[in-house]
Amino acid sequence: MPKAILQSAKVAAPGGIMSQGVAVPAGKMVFVSGQVARDLDGSIAGVGDITTQTRKVLQNMQSVLAESRATMDDVVKVTVFVIHLEQHLDAIHKVRGEFFKGDYPASTMVEVKSLVHEDMLIEIEAIAVSN
Repeated sequence: MPKAILQSAKVAAPGGIMSQGVAVPAGKMVFVSGQVARDLDGSIAGVGDITTQTRKVLQNMQSVLAESRATMDDVVKVTVFVIHLEQHLDAIHKVRGEFFKGDYPASTMVEVKSLVHEDMLIEIEAIAVSN
């Protein structure tokens, strides 16, 4: 899906793997529920390791998107929920760079007190638009 990345000269450039905004033509919208670092058997991957957990979250997201024939390139918006944001920010962006290669999605990242399980460090939800 062709995306138009929005970058206003009146707003500071993003400081990470994200765009200020994304415009897309009409297409099939895919809403991905918040993905966490659960393996297929339900166990939590990478307990205590934000890099492993972020990678697993984004792999899970890829799998959900694939069910509708969408890819990470079709993602136009992500919302990231993270424990200890300042401590984990750099590692999260490094892993996001493995999955989002350019024309980054719009993004919101917020620190939360807790997630659904005490060993979870990150959760990401997404919106994609595909053909």
